[in-house]
Amino acid sequence: MHIYSFFQHIISPMNMAMKQFATKHSYIKPRFVTKFTYTMQIMEEKPNTYLKGRGSQFNPNNRFNQFQYAQDHIEGLDEEFISQEKTEIIYTHPKTIINKVDSPDIGLSYSLNPYQGCEHGCIYCYARNTHEYWGFSAGLDFERKIIVKRNVVEAMRKQFSNKNWKAMPIMLSGNTDCYQPIERKLEITRNILQTCLKFRHPVGVITKNSLITRDIDVLKELAALNLVHVMISITGTDEDTRLLLEPRTASYKKRFSVLKELSDNGIRCGVMVAPIIPGINNHEIPAVIEMAAANGATSAGYTIVRLNGAIGGLFKDWLGKNYPDRADKVWNQICECHGGDVNDSRYGVRMRGEGKIAESIRQLFTVSKNKFMKDVPPAKLDSSLFDHRAAESQLSLF
Repeated sequence: MHIYSFFQHIISPMNMAMKQFATKHSYIKPRFVTKFTYTMQIMEEKPNTYLKGRGSQFNPNNRFNQFQYAQDHIEGLDEEFISQEKTEIIYTHPKTIINKVDSPDIGLSYSLNPYQGCEHGCIYCYARNTHEYWGFSAGLDFERKIIVKRNVVEAMRKQFSNKNWKAMPIMLSGNTDCYQPIERKLEITRNILQTCLKFRHPVGVITKNSLITRDIDVLKELAALNLVHVMISITGTDEDTRLLLEPRTASYKKRFSVLKELSDNGIRCGVMVAPIIPGINNHEIPAVIEMAAANGATSAGYTIVRLNGAIGGLFKDWLGKNYPDRADKVWNQICECHGGDVNDSRYGVRMRGEGKIAESIRQLFTVSKNKFMKDVPPAKLDSSLFDHRAAESQLSLF
């Protein structure tokens, strides 16, 4: 029997008897009974409701749903909402897989995302909002309902084989991490890289997972033809912060070692210090760039956090639970970077922000990059080798 239930079973009748006695005999002060009752209340064990290993702590409402689940009066429920669900894999077969990127902030023409949703659980991830288009929530659903595009390679081959297709670098992935945990089993990203190699198509990769080293063999062949560039996302050096901010990602130490392994194998790589969150990790910019450069990174980039859509509420909840002492300060500094709001969708400023705090971050990044990285020209991948007939393997023999 639960210890509180045990005491309640014994003490409750005594408590009731004492209250009745106090009512009958007015000379007994009520506060004596009140104190006794309070003493028993504080013996109740409070469960730890923080979901370890998850970035978000709840499922916000999906803006597209007509009806919503509510937890306003949980004391009236017969059983609790399930909060520790296992990750669910959902397969889909899209007709097209390569997306044209119109944003001038990105720097690449196309993106390809084999997965929707991400088990890494980064609380700040801007891709969370895309889960609402699938009928799910941007919160816990984003982390534990992973949509897998099963026919990625077939769709790529069909698109690459079109004689009108013009090869330009494809970003893998611009939305969710292509090396998230399920990739270890499915190997879709590896197959994508092999397809790019076969067609001699340029590709850029960004990830925060050390699983990328599994595909060093394919990446080396792509690098030899100047067809690949890799960015490793590293937001700091403090592991305690990472466990809260990006709970299911590779450790920072491991990510720096990934840079070294890529560099040692002739694969051009850089570091993405993103996102920068004022009051959380902005002070770590110099250390990240210095360590990245020491491990072979030749380029660096950064963005300032912006909390669009449902991410604002998720992040504010996370901030209050993990950094209650500075939650208001951090929130206000983010707002200061985006004209008084936590999000600014304007091209040209949404990634870097504006104002004094944004400018101080830009200066710190620039000084750090100039100090620790050589003046290496940006990677320009080769699109001239592309062969749309590569799938016709039999014809290629003649």
